[in-house]
Amino acid sequence: MAKSRPLPILFVYVVIELLGFSLILPLLPYYAQTFGATPVVIGLLGTSNALAQFVGAPLVGRFSDRYGRRPLIILGISASLVGFVMLGLAQSTAMVFASRIIDGLLGGNIALAQAYITDVTDEENRARGLGIIGAAFGIGFIVGPAIGGLLSQWGYAVPALASAALCAVNLVWVLISLPESLTPERRQALAAKPNPPITGRALIAALRRPNVGPLLHTRLFYALAFGLFQSNFALVALYQIGLGSQPTAYILAYVGLLSVLVQGLAVGRLSARFPDSRLILAGSIGIALALLVWGFAASVPLLLVVLAPLSLAAGTLNTLLNSALTKAVPPDEVGGTLGLSAALQSLAGIAAPSLGGLLLQRLGPWSIGVLGAAIMLWLATFVWRHLLRNHSAANEGPYHPLRAFRERS
Repeated sequence: MAKSRPLPILFVYVVIELLGFSLILPLLPYYAQTFGATPVVIGLLGTSNALAQFVGAPLVGRFSDRYGRRPLIILGISASLVGFVMLGLAQSTAMVFASRIIDGLLGGNIALAQAYITDVTDEENRARGLGIIGAAFGIGFIVGPAIGGLLSQWGYAVPALASAALCAVNLVWVLISLPESLTPERRQALAAKPNPPITGRALIAALRRPNVGPLLHTRLFYALAFGLFQSNFALVALYQIGLGSQPTAYILAYVGLLSVLVQGLAVGRLSARFPDSRLILAGSIGIALALLVWGFAASVPLLLVVLAPLSLAAGTLNTLLNSALTKAVPPDEVGGTLGLSAALQSLAGIAAPSLGGLLLQRLGPWSIGVLGAAIMLWLATFVWRHLLRNHSAANEGPYHPLRAFRERS
C-alpha cells in the first residue's frame, strides 16, 4: 500500500523515543530515593508528569490536526530533550519534579504517532498499523531497561543523560526523514476551523457522544487499573520480592519482549479473526485475573509467568481501543480524539502513582494488584453492556465503531 511508506520511518522514531523513555523509567523510584523521597512522594512524581500530560496532550493533538503532525512531533522531542537534561543534572527532588512536568506538558509523542498512522492507513489496516507501532514500543522496552540498568552502576544521572542523547538523535532523524502526513489541502481546511476548546470542556463533550463516549470510558478505567501496575511495578518488586534496580530493569525488558510478540504478531491476526468488542472484553477479564495474581506474586518465577498473559491482554486491549477510536470520528477529528484519549490516560495517571504509593505504605504491595483487578472486573461488565449489548447505539451516526464491530461479527 503506497500510503504505508512512512511507517518504517515512524517505526524507527517510536523505537528511539521509547528507548530513551524506558532507559530511566524503571530507575525513577530509586533515583528519587537518593534525594530522600518516600513512596508517597515517588507516587506524586508520577502524578506530576501525568497531570502535565492531561493538560498538554489534547491541545497537542488538536493543534496537530490544524498545523500538521510533524511540527508537533518535533516540539515534543525537543521538550523531552530538555526534560531529560534537567533530570540528569538534578540536585534536588524539586528539580526532578520540574523535569517530569516539562516532559509531560509537551511530550505527547505517542498519541501523535498514532494520529500519524491514522493518516497513512485505511480502516482495514488500522489495527495492524497500530500494532506495528506497539511492537516498536515493545522493542524500546526490551533494550531500554536493560541498558538503563547497566548504566545505573555509574549513577542514576547517567541513564537520564543517555536518554537526552537519544532524544537528540531522534530529533535529527525526524528532521531529516519524516514527511508530513497531512496534505496541504487538509491542513488548510482544518486551519479554517475554530480554535480547539479547552481540555475539560472538550473532554466532557466527547464523553457524552454516543459514538466515542463508551470507548473513552473504557480507556479511562483501563488506564487507571494498568497505571496502578505500571507506575508501582518497581516499588512492588522492591518491597515484595526485594529486587533492586538492575533485576527490575531486566524484568521490564522481558515485558517489552512480550509486548513485541503480542502487538507485532498477535493483534493483527486476532483482529482479523474476532470482533474487536469481544477482544476488548476478553482483554479486560484477562488483565483482571493477571493483576490479581501479580498482587500476590512473591517470587521471580511466578512474576515472570503472570507477566505473559498480562502482556497479551493489555497489548490487545490497548491497540484495539486506539483503532476503534480512530474509526469512531471523522478524519479531521482523529488527532484531537486521540489527544483526549491520552488526556484520560494522563488523568488516570494522576491518581494511580499516588494511590499505589499510599496503598503500599498503608496496606502492603498486594493491595495494589487487588484494586487493579477489581477495577478491570467492573470494566468488563461495562464493556459487556455498552460495547456488546447496546445494539441500539450502533445505529447512531455514520462513524460509530460498534456498527463496525457488529458487521465484523
